[in-house]
Parts: sequence; C-alpha cells; structure tokens
Amino acid sequence: MAQLTTQSPMKLMALQLLLWHSALWTGQEAALLVPASSLTPPLSRSFLLKSLEQVRKIQAKGSALQEQLCDLYKLCHPEELALLGHSLGIPRAPLSSCSQQALQLTGCLSQLQDGLLLYQGLLQALVGISPELAPALDMLQMDVSNFATTVQQQMEDLGVTPVLQPTQGTMPTFTSAFQRRAGGVLAASYLQSFLEQAYRALRYLTQ
Repeated sequence: MAQLTTQSPMKLMALQLLLWHSALWTGQEAALLVPASSLTPPLSRSFLLKSLEQVRKIQAKGSALQEQLCDLYKLCHPEELALLGHSLGIPRAPLSSCSQQALQLTGCLSQLQDGLLLYQGLLQALVGISPELAPALDMLQMDVSNFATTVQQQMEDLGVTPVLQPTQGTMPTFTSAFQRRAGGVLAASYLQSFLEQAYRALRYLTQ
C-alpha cells in the first residue's frame, strides 16, 4: 500500500511531463506552418485560380508525353535513367521557398518562374526527339511558357522585378537519339515533380 502511495505522485508527475512535452511539440509543429492569410504581399485570387488551371493543363500534357515515350520507345521508368540523367547534366529546379514550412511569396514566385524557364529551355533542347513526339513536345513547351508569363505578370503587378537566371549553360547536350529520348523522360518526370510542389503551394494560398 505504501509502495502505491509512493509511486502515484511519481506517475502523475511523469504523465504531466509527457503531456507538457506533447503540447510543446504540437505547438512547434503548428508554428512551422505559415498561415496563408498572414503572407504579404497578397496574391490575387484570379492569379491563383488561373495558375492552378495552368498547372493541371501542363501536368496532363506532361503525362501524355511520358505515355508516348513509354509506348514508342519502352522508356517507362525515369528512376532507371537517373544515373544517365546525372551524367548528361539534366538539371532540376528547386522550389524550397514555396514549401508551407518556409513559404515566402516573392521568393516562391521567383523560384517558380526560374523553374518554368529552366524547363522551357530543357524542352527546347529536346527538339528533334522524334517526328511522332514533336506536336506533344511543342504544346507542352508552349503551355510552360504561358504559365511563366502568368507568373511574371503577377510579379510585375506586385512590383517585384523578375531576376532572370541564365539557363543556357545548364542545358545538356544530347549526342544520340537515345540520350534525347531518355532526356525527354527525365525532363517530363522532373517537370511533373516540380508542378506537384507548385500545385500544393498554390492550393494552400487559396485557402
């Protein structure tokens, strides 16, 4: 009986400490998410909705290009081409400023535009990939260009001067048809991943 009386306060203290740590951790997690309503300068809702529509449009055409590459050339798994992509120097665009944990509107817009211009240049480098894929590639490139223009217009409306990053030096040089097709698979895959991050950020900002 005396043992139970001795242990009870200890158990109660341990439980209180556990609850305190849990509340502290939950508060820290909540603090990591930047409330969309507190971000400045505010983005226009028309821009956000138009951007979401453009992202979905590019994603659909990117998926169609991937399916064609798979059907025509049996290049169906981007992960199997990762080493080749590294040796060819196929770049990936970052979008860290658009994460909900560290969302910065001007930085996000800048990274979004830089990334779109990079992928536009990468798609341009794929010209000549094959006659069958040329129409799909052209349409995808045009949609990426249109989205980049939308982002640039929003930046100008906010008084943010776009800083265009040079992309010519980062573009790979393909020396064979296989390399170009493999580059197409990787470019489409990287673009899709980039757009998924952009879509999450844009959806968050519409809340």
